[in-house]
Amino acid sequence: MTTSTLSSRRPLAVFNLCALGLMLALGSPVANAQWLVTPEEAQTSQAAPQALTPRTAPVITPGAPRVNLLAPNLSNTVSSPTRIQVRFEPTSPASIKPETFKVRYGAFKLDITGRITAASKVTAEGIDVAEAALPKGSHRLFIEIQDSMGRVGERVVAFVVE
Repeated sequence: MTTSTLSSRRPLAVFNLCALGLMLALGSPVANAQWLVTPEEAQTSQAAPQALTPRTAPVITPGAPRVNLLAPNLSNTVSSPTRIQVRFEPTSPASIKPETFKVRYGAFKLDITGRITAASKVTAEGIDVAEAALPKGSHRLFIEIQDSMGRVGERVVAFVVE
């Protein structure tokens, strides 16, 4: 990176640190929440060109585990911090392998698995993040889990935080 690139990003970084400090000082509910993506990551993803629509449908593996979203309720307005609750549903006789859980974010499919697992434990039943902080705007999560037979279940969750 050039010096001019670094110095042009410095005011944004200072602003974000000041905003975070203000939220902490005022006791904002976001202060105790786990940030899943930074405002910069969200902005970069939202500014990316739209992906091309494939001419074929995705291949769905028969018997793959299901990824069910219980929260947030996408029929209502989503605010931050929000609860993210996911349940996994295996197909018998297979079982869920929690260690294969992955979450990717946005247009660039940034791996945010570690940020989510830092806030809550993944079990064979699912995961429940009580307070996930996301900046305002459009968001897309790609949630994936594998079963003991090697089949992968996926779910794309798109929502807007207001």
